Amino acid sequence: MGMNGWNFKGNKDLKIASSFSIKGTIDDVKRNLNPSDQRPVIPLSIGDPSLFPCFRTSKVAEDAVVDALRSAKNNGYAPKGGVLQARRSLAEYLSSNLPYKLSPDDVYVTLGAKQAIEVVLSALKRPGANILLPKPGYPAYEALATLYQLEIRHFDLLQDRGWEVDLNGVEKLADDKTVAIVIINPGNPCGNIFTRNHLQKIAETARKLGILVISDEAYAHLTFESNSFVPMGIFANIVPVLTFGSLSKKWMVPGWRIGWISRNDPNGIFEDHGIVDCINRSLSYNSEASTFIQAALPQILENTPEDFFVKTVGIMRKDGEMCYEWLKEIPCFTCLQKPQASFFLMVKLDLSQLQGINDDMEFCSKLAKEESVILLPGFVLGMKDWVRVTFGIEPSALEEGLKRLKAFCQRHANKQ
Repeated sequence: MGMNGWNFKGNKDLKIASSFSIKGTIDDVKRNLNPSDQRPVIPLSIGDPSLFPCFRTSKVAEDAVVDALRSAKNNGYAPKGGVLQARRSLAEYLSSNLPYKLSPDDVYVTLGAKQAIEVVLSALKRPGANILLPKPGYPAYEALATLYQLEIRHFDLLQDRGWEVDLNGVEKLADDKTVAIVIINPGNPCGNIFTRNHLQKIAETARKLGILVISDEAYAHLTFESNSFVPMGIFANIVPVLTFGSLSKKWMVPGWRIGWISRNDPNGIFEDHGIVDCINRSLSYNSEASTFIQAALPQILENTPEDFFVKTVGIMRKDGEMCYEWLKEIPCFTCLQKPQASFFLMVKLDLSQLQGINDDMEFCSKLAKEESVILLPGFVLGMKDWVRVTFGIEPSALEEGLKRLKAFCQRHANKQ
């Protein structure tokens, strides 16, 4: 032992990073559940539809995994960046929506989309660098940026403009040490989708500022309103784009932990500026995605019938409409917009209409205690006194949860 005691101590950055944890916040809310309440807990808090039978993944996906496992050919370590057949299949799948072709070398398989974030942020780290993140957004970016000592600068999503990026605000935030802007499209937590025109403006703004675009497209094609999904990679001739994707949401298998990074960069800018080398080096010390799941990817991507997606999106559409119709009838919820994509929407709490509730965490805690319904407090997403509502659950459970939520709000309504 040293003269002044022990030489080690905990990492203070981990404490800061953990404050951005959705799961940790939900766990805090769940601690308020009343164990004597015999009703089932309704989870309107986390995006995991796989918990419900109506969102079971396709039989093609299940059979592909079983076949890959039983072949006994996929029990070893996967190569850095992913199995070639998986990368080739992903390149073909992603290229179908682009005006150019991706090669297998443009795609990296990751252990879920969160590892994709980690790999890229580690590649972008340099002294004094900052990154532009959306508010509200997905807090894994804040957590990992904190751990990699990237300064976080938040730009607003404009609620009155369908949660578009505040591009004027972006230009004011950026400087010569800004390395990237993150967009999440389709939107988590807002349930929005960017138009082609708006994506082009984002690309032009990023080009003007000399920064790359990180496009989180985990909810790609889970859209159910008039605007269809447009990949940011379409504008890679304007600005280089790193796209994140995942099997988790579209195929309803978050536990399989398969994500990817695709380099959308026909002009070779990432190669010239050392980003490709840094991504490869980061992957070399990270764990690989499960080999047998990677081996199943070609069959999953190529053979899943379209009617599986039609059915899934159809349920999501009805759930989203139900959620919107119920919530707009509850006076203490404001700034409500009909969801266009993913399985979330954000609503603002009008606390002046509620008695004995002072903020979003208290609202969610009391709701859990009294009604066994779990919502996500908005503060963890950068939106104090808002809540995120997840509607990607069994329709009957959603309706029951909304009934309880309405009863709770009526019970706590300000009688003045």
